[in-house]
Amino acid sequence: MGILSFLFGNKNEKIKDFQNRGAIILDVRSKAEYDSGAIPGSKHIPLPSIQSKVADIKKWNTPVITCCASGMRSGSAAAILRQNGVETINGGGWLNLAKKLDL
Repeated sequence: MGILSFLFGNKNEKIKDFQNRGAIILDVRSKAEYDSGAIPGSKHIPLPSIQSKVADIKKWNTPVITCCASGMRSGSAAAILRQNGVETINGGGWLNLAKKLDL
């Protein structure tokens, strides 16, 4: 087991666990990026709008997997959601996440 796996656990397993519990995929890229391709069934809220949409996201009452192009914006979104009591994980880049979800 590598030191990162020891410290952070296996991200793929966490993503599968979230998926098995009905997690919603939240894509935080711009509208143009989202419109050019996205995970089927994902929700779209651009990162600059996340803070103002926290109450709506909390109403989903389900875990959230954030994604973007590379994982940077989704990491920021996951941190904001976590600080507001939403169970979330940064899924990273949407193309890699789609492969992990077998989509």
